[in-house]
Amino acid sequence: MADLKAVVAVQNIRYDRQAEALYILDQSLLPNEEKEIRLETLEQMVEAIRALRVRGAPAIGICAAYCMYVLARSIRTETAEGFLAELEQYGEALNAARPTAVNLSWAVGEMLAAARAHGSESRQTLLEALYRRAVEIHRDDMDKCAAISAYGLTLVKDGDGILTHCNAGPLATSRYGTALGPILLGTEKGMTFHVFSDETRPLLQGARLTSYELQRAGVDVTLICDNMASIVMKNGWVQACFVGCDRVAANGDTANKIGTSGVAILAKHYGIPFYVLGPTSTIDMACPDGAHIPIEQRDPGEIKTMWYEKPMALPEVKCYNPAFDVTDHDLITAIVTEKGICRPPYTQSLAVLFDNKQ
Repeated sequence: MADLKAVVAVQNIRYDRQAEALYILDQSLLPNEEKEIRLETLEQMVEAIRALRVRGAPAIGICAAYCMYVLARSIRTETAEGFLAELEQYGEALNAARPTAVNLSWAVGEMLAAARAHGSESRQTLLEALYRRAVEIHRDDMDKCAAISAYGLTLVKDGDGILTHCNAGPLATSRYGTALGPILLGTEKGMTFHVFSDETRPLLQGARLTSYELQRAGVDVTLICDNMASIVMKNGWVQACFVGCDRVAANGDTANKIGTSGVAILAKHYGIPFYVLGPTSTIDMACPDGAHIPIEQRDPGEIKTMWYEKPMALPEVKCYNPAFDVTDHDLITAIVTEKGICRPPYTQSLAVLFDNKQ
């Protein structure tokens, strides 16, 4: 189980308190190279988030919390008002890096709230409070991932086939992960699963990251192209679909990596339960439905040139490259959070869950 525990405890985000330095595992280089990079400036932080060097909604939130602490340490303004104003500007810049994942804005908001609460205290006390809040956000996600994994494990049985899309394991979160959490936890308990990992075009998170994590953990994983999901479902090889989420609207509509909604439609056709797994910090009760979730548009080069020795389309060919799509709530069998499993109608179950978050 050594490899499994190494994956479960992967340090995708690491703060070295002695050196006062923030490091992330550069996920854009995986699976061929494992390399940490240091984030020191706002420009480096924004680039790391936009370039998917750090990715996955919970991981982005954790990283953003530590980024806010690092940036706070760089502020030299003497007045409390000036300090907060500068920190708010940093927060706005981080928020703009990726608009779909609500965890980013949530974590920035938590750090700003901590700054306001301690704004009248000494600089050292204020910075210490910000560091503590960042660590709390990190540890809280670890606890949430463990709880999500345990709830999700109740939805499958030993020997089941599970289809995944994108990556929602330890690299995208912390500890066990969300959508991969039940698989890793079950494996740790001696259960066996057969996982079909969608490659997840155009950035191949399923190929580069999910299959990497599961293979290292000793899980039986088979990599498939996105357009092969239908045939493995039709063959009876899939008993459940597990996906993560970047934002859940109040009615249960869920934004996740592009292609997720297609998997949900196929699952409904073949009578396969489709589960969304994520922490309550991903639930945006201020967002009424999926139509109000902003969808990030990315560089066409990710489709035409990024993975190829030569371009796969003419330079003048137009590309539509949304990073996410929205899965309608009526396609979702259940939403699994650290507080329990929510089922339709989500306008009711999510509201109750959110009211009881504390």
